[in-house]
Amino acid sequence: MIRILYFARLREQLQTDSERLELPADITDIAALSRLLRARGGVWEEAFSGPTLMSAVNQEVANPDTAIADGDEVAFFPPVTGG
Repeated sequence: MIRILYFARLREQLQTDSERLELPADITDIAALSRLLRARGGVWEEAFSGPTLMSAVNQEVANPDTAIADGDEVAFFPPVTGG
């Protein structure tokens, strides 16, 4: 099982800040997890099809090909800008 955290506009759009998900065997990286979440349809499809999302695995910035495994914490958040 993994823990998924949603931040900023994602939290508002999805109306949840986190969930636990039993990780299917074929979901091995961030890109595959994003496709799985997008396949839920509705606001999920909208949230994961829009502008590029940032992600982190176990509190380290991740790329689409970053591996995920049972027990990991995955976070999704919109890009941040500095000023």
